[in-house]
Amino acid sequence: MTAPLREALNEARRLVVKIGSRALAASGEDRFRTLAGQVAREREAGRTVVIVSSGAIAMGVERLGLEGRPQSMARLQAAAAAGQARLMRAYETAFEPLGVPVAQVLLTHADLSDRDRYLNARAAIDALLELGAVPIINENDTVAVEEIRFGDNDQLAAMVSTLVGADLLVLLTDVSGLLDAGGQRVSLVADGDDAAALVRPSPNDLGSGGMASKVEAARRATRRGVPVVIAGAAEEDVLARIVAGDDVGTLFLPHGSRLASRKHWIAYTLKPRGVVLVDAGASKAIAEQKRSLLPAGVVGVRGDFEAGDAVSVIDFSGREVARGLVRYSMRDVARLAGAKTNEIETRIGRQGGDEILHRDDMVVF
Repeated sequence: MTAPLREALNEARRLVVKIGSRALAASGEDRFRTLAGQVAREREAGRTVVIVSSGAIAMGVERLGLEGRPQSMARLQAAAAAGQARLMRAYETAFEPLGVPVAQVLLTHADLSDRDRYLNARAAIDALLELGAVPIINENDTVAVEEIRFGDNDQLAAMVSTLVGADLLVLLTDVSGLLDAGGQRVSLVADGDDAAALVRPSPNDLGSGGMASKVEAARRATRRGVPVVIAGAAEEDVLARIVAGDDVGTLFLPHGSRLASRKHWIAYTLKPRGVVLVDAGASKAIAEQKRSLLPAGVVGVRGDFEAGDAVSVIDFSGREVARGLVRYSMRDVARLAGAKTNEIETRIGRQGGDEILHRDDMVVF
């Protein structure tokens, strides 16, 4: 069964390829040249490729003569600023002999959590691809702070795969793929949730990701219907072999039904600003009957959110039932807890709709 599933990857026409700091550092400039050659060959085969690249902070640490990865946000930002120019110069040097232009695209979480900026970013990347350039995407670490960070570039790559409408996400790392308890490569993962148990911590602190992050990124992307391959960057002709259907790396199959782009944005791009606690009846109505959340099912709130913010819907067991865009502020939801819909205006002095979260603005987990 594995072979036909692998062979289907040959149909992919738009690839997002993410490469991490450890994988880039393993062979220095040779790794950039190798990746550039592989990307150029995929372009010749009629595919478009977007690269999500780590490495700016690692290069900045070296450039500034620091002993290791800084702990403070300000020094991380400084290292990113010093290293980003070096990173792009390395890509320019690698791609220029092949006649392939590259373009730097720096994103923060805020760029993708705002719908208008999200669409503008997609239009800009589409234009770069139409003009024959290879976008090199990285998090804008120089200005990013904790509230607007993606977490790491694995998560950024998962979001970018949705942003650009990718057919395949490839996460290149310094190991051959996801390894089982015996250290053997896992060829196929049908459910990303099951793969989490196989993840083992990495002792290397050069990057901010690791296998746990890659598995989570794969889970997110497959929820959008995008297949994901985690593979070793050192594998010879790894991109060509992946799209040819060879048994390389670990293939994560698309899981469940495809989430519409807007709902994927709500579920995996927006960061929840708070929590709405619900009773068992509301949890069942949301999870099993795909209903909206009404005030009567609310038992409490946490956090500080305004109308239109993303919130998590949590039941008594602590399980996240859903995530969505709330129609009332935290203070109003607290006042409306347990209310009937005809009591909304009496309790808060206005009627903003019968639902706390409408099913059209909510993703059920």
